[in-house]
Amino acid sequence: MKIKSKNASREAIEAMESIVGADNLLSSESDRFVYGFDAGMHRKLPDAVARPKTTAEVSEILKLANHHDFAIIPRGARTALCGHTTPVAGGIILDLQRMNRILSIEPENILCVVQPGVICDQLNQALKPYRFFMPGPASSEAATIGGMVSTNASGDKALKYGATRDYVLAVEAVMPTGEIVRFGSPTLKNSSGYQMARLLVGAEGTLGVITEITLKLAPAPKKTAACVAAFTELVDAGRAVSKIVTEPIFPAQLELMCDMCVAAVNKATDLQLPECGGILLIACDGEEHTVKSEITRITEICRKSGAHQVDFTDDPAKIAELWKGRKALSSSLSALKPEYSCVMLADDMAVPISKGPDAIERILAIQDRFDILIPPYGHAGDGNLHTKVLMDVKNPDHWTQADKAVRELYDMVLDLGGTVSGEHGVAISKAEYFRKECKDAIPFMSAIKNALDPKNIMNPYKSFQWDGNFLHGLRYPVKEYQ
Repeated sequence: MKIKSKNASREAIEAMESIVGADNLLSSESDRFVYGFDAGMHRKLPDAVARPKTTAEVSEILKLANHHDFAIIPRGARTALCGHTTPVAGGIILDLQRMNRILSIEPENILCVVQPGVICDQLNQALKPYRFFMPGPASSEAATIGGMVSTNASGDKALKYGATRDYVLAVEAVMPTGEIVRFGSPTLKNSSGYQMARLLVGAEGTLGVITEITLKLAPAPKKTAACVAAFTELVDAGRAVSKIVTEPIFPAQLELMCDMCVAAVNKATDLQLPECGGILLIACDGEEHTVKSEITRITEICRKSGAHQVDFTDDPAKIAELWKGRKALSSSLSALKPEYSCVMLADDMAVPISKGPDAIERILAIQDRFDILIPPYGHAGDGNLHTKVLMDVKNPDHWTQADKAVRELYDMVLDLGGTVSGEHGVAISKAEYFRKECKDAIPFMSAIKNALDPKNIMNPYKSFQWDGNFLHGLRYPVKEYQ
């Protein structure tokens, strides 16, 4: 793959210092190293890091970038998993964490207005007295609202509550020319014209910099109950998911974990989940009578689907512990086998819910052909499956196997009518198969990108522009794949 350099000149970097101040322009080697990667597996050092405080500063920086033709890579809290903030063509990382104010909370309008650096959990803490909340991803304790909007993030509540895109009413954004614009409106309905605010959701920073977001809010539930259902066979747990949503019951959370995931969480925490072929973690919320009815029916469905153990709780502390363990799953997997690391490769594909059991069986069959581990788990209620790869990152043979296995996984997902990315976005690690999945849409995406960003300064060579191998530019010490 040929990438045109988009480095910032010394002259441009010095000009940027006059915009954000010396304390907020980072250019030391150590600072550049820290900003050279996200939570994914790729790394490339930026030329410098700018930390603006205002929309006006962002505008001046983009005017400078447009004039000097260097790349701008917007960044939140670096929780992205696919190389979103890796500056593959060089350029400037735009760290938006200083823009972290909650500008207004308007319960009478069912909305709030925030800057992009606001952290999801902090927003929810501020919303708590108003009995509203904003659904977030598993990384909600660190993820910023701006990052969530840029990747259309979602998490374990997506089946019932939707993804970030479902909550964005309006945005203020700085376009590649430096022009400050407002898209959308602070109303729950808006049927006119092209939905430009929605266009920026999930664009991964390739069309502009979002500097303010107006969000619709969800009502906080009054009651929550949960159950843990244990199955001898993982595929039976997958079949139970289809039966639950067909009922129809849409739980607030419906999580599937395979035996390796259960063992990892038990090893890393005190949860003592039942060790078996697979489990479902299920939570229902809402009015008390509705929650009781739904969780009772779910328990019946799980037992009829082969669950040999179903444990129920409505204790808020116990429920919190269950989902704390689920949130810790990704890090727990790295402790499962000391010589293996948990690598973000084929990580968040989604299939039609009814195809979930087929996908599980095929994931396990693919794993059996290789000397690496691919434990399936995920938000099974909406068909979103995770397949972290556990491997020895210092072993070139494991990278070769991972390359082959991931390609088989993506082919399987597309064969089932699924998508290569259900919630984490595309950036680098999903791009190769995203191009295959969306081949009809790519020319139109390219036309939009070229129209809004003709100099290609906004997070260039990501998503549909990335046409190289997803193992290019790794931050792991394996020379064969550097």
